[in-house]
Amino acid sequence: MPTVSPSWNYTLHLPRDPRAPGVARATLRTVLAAHDLTRLTPTAELLASELLTNAHAHTEGPYALRIRSMEPDRLMVAVWDADPKVPDAFKEGAPVDLPPEDLEHGRGLHLVRACADSLGVSVPLEWGGSQGGKLLWAVV
Repeated sequence: MPTVSPSWNYTLHLPRDPRAPGVARATLRTVLAAHDLTRLTPTAELLASELLTNAHAHTEGPYALRIRSMEPDRLMVAVWDADPKVPDAFKEGAPVDLPPEDLEHGRGLHLVRACADSLGVSVPLEWGGSQGGKLLWAVV
């Protein structure tokens, strides 16, 4: 008789520390291994890395990583931060053009768009939406 795995989610609140994105990626790898989802690790880690790095580099307040199971073999990787400004790459109808090759930055969210099955932004009340902030998410 087939069994259905119960859904799960993990939230890791991160301090304003330059090592925090690395700690979050290590946590993501551990969670995926514990749930026998290591085949999703490379893409999930890339998505998390880009979202976490942007939260650390472009916001002032706290941020958090959320990992949530979806249907079998699907996963949502999300990063909440306290800044309500939504990055252009997550806006409806955002252009998909890459920035010029001579720029050192600006490709991360384009990688997220290219590697995620779907992505979006929301303002979840339980994550501080009443205080501002946003949740950027990507599904793999």
